[in-house]
Amino acid sequence: MDRIGVVGAGTMGRGVAQLFAEHGHEIVLVDVAEDILDSARADITRHLRLAPLIRRGAPVRPPEEVLPRIRFTTDLKDLREIDFLVENVTEDWDVKRALHRELDAICAPEVVFGVNTSAIPVTRVAGVTGRPDRVLGTHFMNPAQLKPTVELIRGHHTSDATLARTRALLEGAGRRHVVVEDSPGFVTNRVLMLTLNEAIFTLHEGVSTAKDIDRLFKECFGHAMGPLETADLIGLDTVYLSLQVLYENFGDPKYRPCPLLRRLVDAGLHGRKTGQGFHSYESGEQRRG
Repeated sequence: MDRIGVVGAGTMGRGVAQLFAEHGHEIVLVDVAEDILDSARADITRHLRLAPLIRRGAPVRPPEEVLPRIRFTTDLKDLREIDFLVENVTEDWDVKRALHRELDAICAPEVVFGVNTSAIPVTRVAGVTGRPDRVLGTHFMNPAQLKPTVELIRGHHTSDATLARTRALLEGAGRRHVVVEDSPGFVTNRVLMLTLNEAIFTLHEGVSTAKDIDRLFKECFGHAMGPLETADLIGLDTVYLSLQVLYENFGDPKYRPCPLLRRLVDAGLHGRKTGQGFHSYESGEQRRG
């Protein structure tokens, strides 16, 4: 089994670490602070305990079997012995650029870098490393431990061997994949972020309430979640940064973030992870724009 490094222990990193640990891999999960790692450990434990209720009929692994496979650390140097890397940090180019330069110096030359980014072009990330042929996009959906399909992004230099290795790793973890070419936002987020942003504009303009906007998408189109619920799940800060990346890369005003989105992000109301976004996850009350 490959030893997998997971950088970033936020919502996505926790899900990725859990997914691969459940399938027998040794994981090194890295973040900048112990309290984040403590929260990640508790969150993964909770999800593992709930798994029998959520995945009815599917095989599940108990926490006492999975958790010992995950090493929680704040030291990037603990990634020296890994075979594959999945990076999940914030959608901030300055942060990603500095991090990948550091990771490139730490990890062995043969290690593949999977960039779990929402919108930043993979080729741009690969360009700051000395291994551009071993960098590709691994766009997991949230929650990563449950979603069945991963969007794989082939960068300009991504080799066939890198793609084949990543495909095998995902298939071994029971995940399907779709390969797309490199473009800001790829397929999923280039389309999704426009939808979320436009839904936020309808709330901002008073066209409808958050509850009814989501209800229309669920009842009329059969969506499991409405667009505002989806934004809350992703994280409003991540949605905002993704729109900024799309706006900067395409120069198209259709990607400009809604002022209401910016206001909520500035207020620290980032959705489910903070308990409040377009909906409340503490009292069950909906938020009005």
